[in-house]
Amino acid sequence: MANESAKTSAPSSILTVNGGSSSIKIALFQSGGERRRMMSGKITGIGLAQGKFEMKGASTEESFTRKVALPGYADAVGVLLEWAREQFAGGMLAAIGHRVVHGGPKYWEPQRVTTEMIAELHGLSTLDPEHLPEEIQLIEAFQKQCPGLPQVACFDTAFHHDMPRLARMLPIPRRYEAKGIRRYGFHGLSCEYLMESLAREAGPGTAQGRVILAHLGNGASITAARGGRSVDTSMSFTPTAGLPMSTRSGDLDPSLAWHLAQTEHLTPEQFHHLVNHESGLLGISETTSDMSELFERAKEDSRAAEAIAMFCYQARKWICAMAGALEGLDTLVFAGGIGENVPEIRERICGGLGFLGISLDSTKNNSNAALISSSEGPATVRVIRTDEEWIIARSAGRVLGWAA
Repeated sequence: MANESAKTSAPSSILTVNGGSSSIKIALFQSGGERRRMMSGKITGIGLAQGKFEMKGASTEESFTRKVALPGYADAVGVLLEWAREQFAGGMLAAIGHRVVHGGPKYWEPQRVTTEMIAELHGLSTLDPEHLPEEIQLIEAFQKQCPGLPQVACFDTAFHHDMPRLARMLPIPRRYEAKGIRRYGFHGLSCEYLMESLAREAGPGTAQGRVILAHLGNGASITAARGGRSVDTSMSFTPTAGLPMSTRSGDLDPSLAWHLAQTEHLTPEQFHHLVNHESGLLGISETTSDMSELFERAKEDSRAAEAIAMFCYQARKWICAMAGALEGLDTLVFAGGIGENVPEIRERICGGLGFLGISLDSTKNNSNAALISSSEGPATVRVIRTDEEWIIARSAGRVLGWAA
């Protein structure tokens, strides 16, 4: 931890970096006070001949959209580093906070990046080959360009680290548990933000009750929390598990891998690609993984309609499972790009949950209000816009000893 003098002399901004396999999200926050967001942006289309770099700032001078060639991930990292060199030439960058999806059994609390950590994260890449290699590449690139600049890793598994033992265990031979094979859970940074927001909006008592968090986006998970802590969650050893997502399959019969190896001669690598990049909404629709495009096609394309119906059915089923883990339900929270912005998805999911005390107010739901349940049901349903980057910025400040 930094000494007390650092709290008053900290530089002006913290950069947050959220790297995925096809996009990189970034945001810039003040290093002190309430961590006010100053800029946010993203690099998309990685792996395509032409991608996009978008930034939104407080003024039009700070905002831009650029088309950039992004044939590989290294090209996207180069674009980000070039922008950082221009933006922070005056040395006013305090630190960089990274979202690291998987910390394995050792890393869960936010902590400063060290050489030892980077080496161990390389060794954990097989736990999450879809995210960890790119996240490590970003950390190493900034380390090379900005030697001495503090970097903080914030682990997406942290919120679920202390789940009850029965929720953590996988029903395979016990010897594998010693090798770190267990249910980890993900979307933890989002869960942390949602629980804190729920406490602010509805009161600490509500956040301490039986809460289900439905983070529905390109990646989707359902989490049960009680007493403000994770009780269970749909994702497991990797983020591929749980309900179907944009291109991820969600839960499957494990023997499917063996069957496809015998009948289709799929290698382990090909099966991994199948369940992470060719399945979910894309696999069922055979056209797109984008929910808005699926709705546009659904009236004329039964495959698109089935993809939407499957997503809602599986989400509803997982909510019921989490209600079982909680022995009831007090509050259901929708978040993520789909959960926050698609009223029809929320309506379809909640339509069969009356027995859990859920009843939506259609007017509030259609307007994406913060509270969308009617007064008739004993359970409340809320929409909260999640902010993983804010959690990263705050965590980075705390790790480095700055007031937050």
